[in-house]
Amino acid sequence: MRQLDKNYDPKSFEGKIYESWEKDDDFKVTRDPAKTPYCIVMPPPNITGQLHMGHALDMTFQDVLTRWRRLQGYEALWLPGTDHASIATEVKVAEDLMETEGKTKDEIGREEFLKRAWKWKEIYGGKITEQVRKLGNSCDWSRERFTMDEGCNKAVIEFFVKLYEKGLIYKGNRIINWCPVCGTSLSDIEVQHEDLPGKYWYFRYPGADGGEGITVATSRPETMFGDTAVAVSTGDERYKDLIGKNVVIPLMGKEIPVIEDEYPDPEKGTGAVKITPAHDMNDYEVGERHGLDMPVCIGFDGKMTDIAGEYAGMDRYECREAWVKALEEGGFLVKIEDVVIPTGKCYRCDTAIEPMVSDQWFVSMKPLAKPAIEAVYSGDLKFVPQRFEKVYLKWLEEIRDWCISRQLWWGHRIPAYYCDECGETIIAAEAPEKCPKCGTAHPRQDEDVLDTWFSSALWPFSTLGWPDDTEDMKYFYPTSVLVTGYDIIFFWVARMVFSAYEATGRSPFEYVFVHGIVRDELGRKMSKSLGNGIDPLDVIDAYGADALRFFLLNGSAAGNDMRFITRSVEATRNFANKLWNASRFVIMNLGEGEELKRAEAASSSAEALKGLALESEDKWILYTAEGIIREVTENLEKFEFSVASQKIYEFIRDEYCDWYIEFVKGRLYGDDEGTKEAARATLLKVLADILRLLHPFMPFITEEIWSYLDKPNKLIVDAWPQASGLTDGFAGDAERIESLKEVIRAVRNIRAEAGTVPSKKIPLIVTADLGGDAAAHIRSLAGVSDVAWLPAGAGVPEDAASAIVKDISVYVPMSELVDYEAEREKLTKEKENLENNISRLKSKLGNEGFTAKAPAEVVKGEEEKLAASEAALEKVLARIDAIEDK
Repeated sequence: MRQLDKNYDPKSFEGKIYESWEKDDDFKVTRDPAKTPYCIVMPPPNITGQLHMGHALDMTFQDVLTRWRRLQGYEALWLPGTDHASIATEVKVAEDLMETEGKTKDEIGREEFLKRAWKWKEIYGGKITEQVRKLGNSCDWSRERFTMDEGCNKAVIEFFVKLYEKGLIYKGNRIINWCPVCGTSLSDIEVQHEDLPGKYWYFRYPGADGGEGITVATSRPETMFGDTAVAVSTGDERYKDLIGKNVVIPLMGKEIPVIEDEYPDPEKGTGAVKITPAHDMNDYEVGERHGLDMPVCIGFDGKMTDIAGEYAGMDRYECREAWVKALEEGGFLVKIEDVVIPTGKCYRCDTAIEPMVSDQWFVSMKPLAKPAIEAVYSGDLKFVPQRFEKVYLKWLEEIRDWCISRQLWWGHRIPAYYCDECGETIIAAEAPEKCPKCGTAHPRQDEDVLDTWFSSALWPFSTLGWPDDTEDMKYFYPTSVLVTGYDIIFFWVARMVFSAYEATGRSPFEYVFVHGIVRDELGRKMSKSLGNGIDPLDVIDAYGADALRFFLLNGSAAGNDMRFITRSVEATRNFANKLWNASRFVIMNLGEGEELKRAEAASSSAEALKGLALESEDKWILYTAEGIIREVTENLEKFEFSVASQKIYEFIRDEYCDWYIEFVKGRLYGDDEGTKEAARATLLKVLADILRLLHPFMPFITEEIWSYLDKPNKLIVDAWPQASGLTDGFAGDAERIESLKEVIRAVRNIRAEAGTVPSKKIPLIVTADLGGDAAAHIRSLAGVSDVAWLPAGAGVPEDAASAIVKDISVYVPMSELVDYEAEREKLTKEKENLENNISRLKSKLGNEGFTAKAPAEVVKGEEEKLAASEAALEKVLARIDAIEDK
């Protein structure tokens, strides 16, 4: 049998193993009617993306599930792909165009720009999929999809047409979120909200009748040019005489009405708010209720429009500064208040968004949300952890219509066509050759593209062939589980669910497993601005992919954030090293020729294994292994990744490596061939099951070790271990070995507490006979010279260290544990050191110059040191007295 290398070096085999998996189509699936389908669609990373720790966490969960189900015999498909990422990609391509050709996208035009975008995608778009292979992802790469490939584009266009024909998509002039830098509209959930320091400026709007008027507070004075009313809370007695009257926008001379509405908060500011319907979401709704005009004072470029008069063309923030100064000089500024302002920012470029009234395409959401909400209440859709149902439901129950048009070129172009001759709008999957109303040739297509999330929402079924009734749709849909972070439950999950119900009538998946994010060691979110990001590829290079994967799985609880701690990754690599060394030991001791054949045959057959001369420790490890198999399987069914990984870790490290291998070493080196054969077969049987159990978590090291066991197939396509009933009747032996382990631990603790040198052998008295080879195991593993089995209390020295393990008492004579002369000498030195320290501290604290001048906390610290030293001295003196009595 081939032998493992002496040193564990993941770099030497991880890449080669992945190549072999791909070469042999080990990830590839078919539609086997004899198998149960299991399907996960990969949340598609952006083609502009670089692998980050969030990807590593998300994808490791998915790979564990896929590998586990594959081993269980499912037809397990993990379908990979990438997202076109409209805004991010367009920005990248535009930057590349400027750097390489010195041109803007407008200078080369839409057609040429899109050619460059597709070329950029071909060059860079596959970078992240190459990176994720380093993690060990067992995706079926032959099915890789792209959100703008031909099939996905067909699905997007047909879905748009379907919604339009049902009246669920419409074009309207409504207020939307606008990014002046990206030059496009954003949906509500593409706006990131951040509390920032800001100001409330209080301005007086004089009465049109010459009266005092009213004072309002605003955080955006530059929008005053678009004011069309001042609103006060319905029933606010302070302003009852002003309702229905006009006030004047200061310096502008424009009269606007004072109106009543439920929107103003009488407890906030002055209770009166200026209403600018074209530049504030809430003001827009007030304006709709009261039929107010909606003048636009800030343009799509973030600059003031003509209605701002002399401020026209100024940047909105430059205008703010100049306008406030003018209002102050005019005597209209009442006061300024420092406050925290909730600010909406573009999720891509971090620019403060500008609410704008604009012609955009919208999805009518209320009808679509109903079945997506019902899916949770009916149990068709389940969240793990369940608490995230509330996040999902709250968003859907409060949902507003979704703005889906984007003023970009890269993306799915909206299938709307306009006849400039008669004004007809045509919605069609194929470009019409002529207007159906007036016959004018080649109607003009809408310039906008769809929100990236519109196509991503169709991902679970568009990737399986929808809208066609494909065999993949029949076999794999609905998919089994979606793995995602909590930060995109409404971004993506909710949209997939309502889209799936509309398109297919079913939930797109049965479960949504929600995980948290990976933070840095201090608990901060990883970001470019903080410079605290950790590159998974660097971690893999340093420690191996298995170490990173196991760290992520072991350190994350469902739905909760975790911290990236380097020393924990080092610990998981040490665990891999321990498994490697243990496996190497086992393989080296399996024997050769007939010995090896017998061990392999017995380890593969429960009946053959049971027919061997199994010792208690063999039965114990087999019994314990079956229990772990049952528990880990149940944990994975419940998505309890960290619990499962911890159980595997503890079983391998503690039970198999630290106990069982140590138990059987004497047998392997002995002359009894019967007990050797039993030990070899048990070692091999348990090692094989360990590798199967651990494979979904640490695929590379397990596959590499497996390849040295001369099995007929690769581990990736083997079978998940089963609790076969092999260990029926082994419970008594298992309990006896657990007691033996506790006795050995107790002796080790007694030795450690007494400071007994490791080389010193000590006698032991135990009040129960554990039978078999127990005495031999205690002697070899606890540093014991002789074991006496005695009834409780019989012949036990009075001066003995003791411990109670279950109903067993363990005694070690103190005279055997401690070298009294050496102990007396050590304690005497310790006593002298403490007395000197106490004397020094008393002298210092007795010095009035110190106690009067030193800070109180410093004096207190010295007093605490004195008290601690005096307490330690008291213990040392007691120990010296005890020794003197010997």
